[in-house]
Amino acid sequence: MTFMSRTNRRAAGSAVTLAASFIALLGPGAPAYAAANAVPSYEVKINLTAAALDASHAPTVGVRSAFGITGSAKARSYSYHDIDAQALDGEGWSVRLRHKEGSSFEESYKKRFPVVDGDIGAALNTANTEGFDSTDTNYKAEVDWGYAKQTLSFSAEKSHSATGYSGTSMPSSDTGRTWLVNDIPGKLQNWGSGGWGEGVLQASRAHGPVTSQVFKGAWGASDDASIEVLPVVSAGGTGTEYVVELAFKTDSYTDAADLHSDAITVAEANGWLYHGDILKTQLILDRY
Repeated sequence: MTFMSRTNRRAAGSAVTLAASFIALLGPGAPAYAAANAVPSYEVKINLTAAALDASHAPTVGVRSAFGITGSAKARSYSYHDIDAQALDGEGWSVRLRHKEGSSFEESYKKRFPVVDGDIGAALNTANTEGFDSTDTNYKAEVDWGYAKQTLSFSAEKSHSATGYSGTSMPSSDTGRTWLVNDIPGKLQNWGSGGWGEGVLQASRAHGPVTSQVFKGAWGASDDASIEVLPVVSAGGTGTEYVVELAFKTDSYTDAADLHSDAITVAEANGWLYHGDILKTQLILDRY
């Protein structure tokens, strides 16, 4: 990835936010949309190596100190629903059921759009042509900013009562599927053709569940910093691997760019940086 100066990053951030306002000035060749583009928030996600964990598979004291992690571990369990051929994933959709201790179940329906060469505006334009724009308040727009990859996503969040479920326990695959089908949003339900998404989801199964530990804190320009430690079955199916994800949330492109650059610098200097992007959704779909 090519890094911009802070001045250029601020200009880029302003351009993304204001692009919809000036699109009418671009001339007759510019695409026309019924509504302005959505304005995304940002989540920086940097993977760390096993060197960032202590013997109990928790972030080391040094890692916690370096990234402002002060909270104790909080467990969360989740699974993704798709058919074995991963038809939903193939269309850029993911459907997740998650349970945090003491909370209702969270149902998440997410549509992803790739960001090519850092051009967030182009991804927002593409999303707009497919009905994801500023008027649809059922979906939250977010840019996931990894080590070398950016992805624009639109998420619809719903909930289901956790009565009868203790801790972070999860329902059976069939029960979870029933909940998710009953609450499916219209965009997924009729994606591509009438009833396609609902039909695929009705034939789906749970991939998982997996249970991770999340440690919270604040660092730099983000008061929502976290490290998630996710144990997953190894590719060979006989052992366990640990995915370590450092994340920061912010509404500002400029702050996200600074957090991304600074986190990579600190992690690299301490020998903790994983030089790549580990996509948890794909990992869970493939291994469970």
